[in-house]
Amino acid sequence: MKILILGAGQVGSTVAESLVGEANDITIIDSDGEKLRLLQDRLDLRTVVGNAAHPSTLEQAGIKDADMLLAVTQSDEVNLVACKLAASLYNTPTRIARIRAADYLMRDELFNADNFCVDFSICPEQILTEYIAKLIEFPEALQVQKFSQGKASLAAVRAYLGGPLVGQPLSFLRKDMPQVEARVAAIFRQDRPIIPEGDTVIEEGDEVFFIAASENIRSVLQEMRRMDKPAKRVVIVGGGNIGFRLAREIEHHYQVKLIEFDKKACERLAGKLTNTLVLHGDGTDEKLMQQEHIGEVDVFCALTNDDENNIMAALLAKQAGARKVIALINRGAYVDLLQGGKIDIALSPAQITIGSLLAYVRQGDVAAVHSLRRGAAEALELVAHGDRESSRVVGRRIDEIELPKGATIGAIVRDQQVVITHHDTVIAAEDHVIVFVVDKKMLKKVEKLFQVSLGFF
Repeated sequence: MKILILGAGQVGSTVAESLVGEANDITIIDSDGEKLRLLQDRLDLRTVVGNAAHPSTLEQAGIKDADMLLAVTQSDEVNLVACKLAASLYNTPTRIARIRAADYLMRDELFNADNFCVDFSICPEQILTEYIAKLIEFPEALQVQKFSQGKASLAAVRAYLGGPLVGQPLSFLRKDMPQVEARVAAIFRQDRPIIPEGDTVIEEGDEVFFIAASENIRSVLQEMRRMDKPAKRVVIVGGGNIGFRLAREIEHHYQVKLIEFDKKACERLAGKLTNTLVLHGDGTDEKLMQQEHIGEVDVFCALTNDDENNIMAALLAKQAGARKVIALINRGAYVDLLQGGKIDIALSPAQITIGSLLAYVRQGDVAAVHSLRRGAAEALELVAHGDRESSRVVGRRIDEIELPKGATIGAIVRDQQVVITHHDTVIAAEDHVIVFVVDKKMLKKVEKLFQVSLGFF
């Protein structure tokens, strides 16, 4: 695909990096020439310096031939204008805009063909808020992702010494929980993927990804780890867009404290939040940590705009005794360095947001994409179409499908019901098939499998 990306910030550069590796023709526009130069040094793509909302800049970047426009600059207005220009002047087939302001997001009619012509809008802050809220709901999990309007879920958990499943083969899971259907989709051991078989034994430190119906996730987590008591006390450091949104979303379910350094921001936040205690202070202040009994906190979230402050606050909270610490970290190198150490979960905003965009770039009928393990793996929800003659998956048992090595079909959603797949499960037309791919190089082969042959049309 020929894709034009507007904005070389965290989201734009992460999307570009992901798509360049998949043989797409990428051009990226930004007003900051230095940012673009650094990006071009690392990636095989074209860059154009200029205002992304100006027709001349868009034309220079090749919008007349573009298949897709991803407008992900920091400015909602630039993104909206660019989508409108792409539709009315250049007839660009797909237009996606990053929108942050709630004023725009609450008015769906602004995005239709009579107005700004946005096919799909994403709000990274809201995606991130929902993601963190899930981690608070399931404090044992490293990651929780939903498929098929929330009917099925994929969760990742780290196996620990003494856990019920550690030292046991995977076949033990079915014997121990005959009433709950679940499938281990992949295991990562010391950062290397292991394709799970019935006799695969779970070891201490393994990162285990499993798929189950959403209502069964807690039961399966219990099997992987000894369940601690549910989270009650949550502390958020940073009252910016994400910190505020998270506090507003969870304040009626947990005891929430929000620490913000800026006094005026504290006053504003206190006026908007109804059930959150807003504190004026520094999240890296050890005295404040002691005063607020951070050691008794269930989940500590460091969500400021400063990576170093988030890392320091999270480390101090963990040292004080906080049960689970989450740090928001923009720099990818820091995320890889810190994840799974003293900091329980290091979140990369761009990696979490990217799945929403990838569903529109993937070939075939893709309902959802989730980027996993900081972009190294992916889980896709693909819709099966056709029949046994026109499709390579429909009408076939799982063990008949020529899946590339490193890809597993974990579950299907059929008629609103989650079916955990086994070797003899037969895929039917219109099934939503959840596929786990441990190596992104295999994605094209997986997408091709689900494409219907021309005879079908």
